[in-house]
Amino acid sequence: MRIVILDDYADSVRHLQAFSALSAHQVAIYHSPTTSPAQWAERLAGTQALVSIRERSTIDAAVLDLAPSLKIISCAGVLPVTLDLAACNSRGIAVAASRGTGHATAELCWAMILASERRLISQVQSLHQGRWQAPIGRQLHGRTLGLWGFGKIAQQMAQYGRAFGMKVLIWGRASSLERAASQGFECADSLPSFLAQSDVVSVHLKLTPETLHLIGASDLMRMKRDALFVNTSRAGLLAPGALEQALDAGHPGSAAIDVFDHEPLTDPNDSLLRRSNVLATPHIGFVEQDNYEAFFSGAFDNIQRFVAGERSHLVNAAVFGGST
Repeated sequence: MRIVILDDYADSVRHLQAFSALSAHQVAIYHSPTTSPAQWAERLAGTQALVSIRERSTIDAAVLDLAPSLKIISCAGVLPVTLDLAACNSRGIAVAASRGTGHATAELCWAMILASERRLISQVQSLHQGRWQAPIGRQLHGRTLGLWGFGKIAQQMAQYGRAFGMKVLIWGRASSLERAASQGFECADSLPSFLAQSDVVSVHLKLTPETLHLIGASDLMRMKRDALFVNTSRAGLLAPGALEQALDAGHPGSAAIDVFDHEPLTDPNDSLLRRSNVLATPHIGFVEQDNYEAFFSGAFDNIQRFVAGERSHLVNAAVFGGST
């Protein structure tokens, strides 16, 4: 079987233990984004199984029409919004998804908070440039961690905040507030109050039509002048230019971001990357050894099960007469 793996930016997949599961197949791995119909056609020619990594590629009807041999799309991660499931169904293409370990993003988020608040990057750079100590940062203990949303990752973040001696404050939908209260966390009575009280605001929301561009510059400007805004969820949660506008206004004072409107971002002159008060990482929240092993082990197993005739594990099992 010819299997194509898309968007393996750092050439990581072939080094995983999970990759040995594909030893009996012909595997092609691509490290750069697919940018044109001609390139899609070339990469998908004769492909029977396609492995996608989260939302890195948009796979719509036009792309599927260039892959007449395709039988299954196995997602390394949960089903992405960039995959047109209806188009897969109409073409009889099976779809499967896998899950990770569930801790990598929260750990990266906490690392970014620590690095930002202690000005770790500037301290390291100062030392390497022959200067002993740069302007000092501040501790987290005794400050307020604001979590916007209270899903799985935010709940992990809440425990980290509690362990570091922070006051944890929650804002989100009614269901999120109820869940947080049931776990003993304080909930804000309004969004303005939440933003004004928090020393660190970390956003943990899914990107949906309802949350697209939910956060505007006027919201961010309610934050303290020395507050930190953190986004390891999705760039689309913010209105275009909102973060830059707020940083220019001095509220909040700094930001830590792992997600961008256009990825992969390869322009070192991007407006956010040029700012000394922004810590930016290249969407690595879920990109971690154990998480990748889980993602791809599940993705490859889903292909093997499909080849063996199993259908119940598919996202669209009903299309093939199975149960969903």
